Amino acid sequence: MEKQLVDRQILFRCLPPARPAMSRLFLVLGDQLHPDPHPLLADFDAASDRLLMIEATEESTHVWSHRARSALFLAAMRHRAAAFRDAGYPLDYLRLGEHPHATLAAALAARLAGVRAVVMLEAGDQRVQGALDAACRAAGVALLVRPDPHFLCSTEAFAEWAGTRDKLRLEYFYRWQRKRHDVLMAGDEPLGGQWNFDADNRQAFGRHGPGLLPPPLRFAPDALTRSAIADVARHFPMHPGSLDSFAWPVTSAQAEAALADFIAHRLPDFGRWQDAMWSGQPFLWHSLLSTALNLKLIDPRRVIAATEAACAAGRVPLAAAEGFIRQILGWREFVRGIYHRHMPALASANQYDHRQPLPAWFWSGRTQAACLAAVIGQTLEHGYAHHIQRLMITGNFALLAGLDPRQVADWYLAVYVDAVAWVEEPNTLGMALNAWPGMTSKPYCASGAYIDRMSDYCRSCRYRPKERSGETACPFTTLYWDFLARHARRFAANPRLALPLKNLQRLPADERERISERRDWLLARLDDL
Repeated sequence: MEKQLVDRQILFRCLPPARPAMSRLFLVLGDQLHPDPHPLLADFDAASDRLLMIEATEESTHVWSHRARSALFLAAMRHRAAAFRDAGYPLDYLRLGEHPHATLAAALAARLAGVRAVVMLEAGDQRVQGALDAACRAAGVALLVRPDPHFLCSTEAFAEWAGTRDKLRLEYFYRWQRKRHDVLMAGDEPLGGQWNFDADNRQAFGRHGPGLLPPPLRFAPDALTRSAIADVARHFPMHPGSLDSFAWPVTSAQAEAALADFIAHRLPDFGRWQDAMWSGQPFLWHSLLSTALNLKLIDPRRVIAATEAACAAGRVPLAAAEGFIRQILGWREFVRGIYHRHMPALASANQYDHRQPLPAWFWSGRTQAACLAAVIGQTLEHGYAHHIQRLMITGNFALLAGLDPRQVADWYLAVYVDAVAWVEEPNTLGMALNAWPGMTSKPYCASGAYIDRMSDYCRSCRYRPKERSGETACPFTTLYWDFLARHARRFAANPRLALPLKNLQRLPADERERISERRDWLLARLDDL
């Protein structure tokens, strides 16, 4: 049944047959761990209602999830459950291995006897929401789904902004968001007289690297977190990724501490170096707040307000503040709007008809390409890579090599601790792979020259970033020029690709032939790259 807005708080998914009034079950999902006052519980009646939280194996197995990702969700859920109990809420908590149900929907269905209605915030994953809808419908129980107030742009507001546009662009959405929320504004104009400061941001380190780095605040696992880590190790022993370096924030208090640490020590230099990469440095000046934000441990309004305050006080340059706020107020809200507007069609997008299987080394990091080995190795160790590593290393390679978009999207959802469906589907299929063309004005592809400029990876690599063909040619460089050649007609009218297409035309015919031959050789042997 199409969801229908009944009032400003409640969405009715299905109507039950007439039955006597009985208790309501308030379902809190693993990525809905808002700080107090929890928005789901404004009308909770402790005398007749109950809370329900469920750990389910399917949430770690529907994609082959990194063990640190599973541990993060379980640890944060267990801490939130303890806080609910301390506050006096009646809570049923179904722990992994202590109930027989593999799925959230099955575990919920088993507890619906005598329940008048299930109440929840709208799930961020349409797969989960659909399964819960079906479980309640089958039991004849009303499912009351309320909008999640965590976000600064509702799905209805995004649909109104998008209108009938086929192509959506972040820049226009971001400006609209800045104006409507009065963020970094001076009246009707952007603070500093410009909407973004890309000219000041996104620099490379140069040959000497980043220098002395301020370490991010990390959180030693307490007893509850250690119990989650132990359960993941026991139940998912063959899943990818390490649990040894787990130190993510798992409570709202820890998220607040992480925000304060970032603003004080790394945000001032964040903008300038936000796109740079360096071997052995997985975190650099990045915030590491995406896990806390995506679990709803901290409100984005709090993050934005703290950033603005630091900028206004002169502790953070405007360029750095704007670059960071664009990620929170702009990109994060933009991809959520696209997810809800274009799923489920987005999930199968594949405009280039790419079919190449995901190479095995995506799960091991064992490849001779130094940049890929570094980024995937870091990902397996920490469950983390920053946005340029995801976009211009693993994503760029997947696009140029023609990897199957669905396999790549599932990999991104599996291996990152901050991965949730509404974030990863648009970021992977729309941005990184350009499998769905409505999100960016061009594919984000680059040769090895970009990687060489923005990192030190190429220094230790057997492949040469400037070589387009031959045994030591960088696979990124070979595949980049081949990608442009194969799609030259498609890209001919795109002004942002005019210069690389001109450079392509300047290549001698025999060099273009050697590129094609090297492309064929690489694609036939991707697992040995």
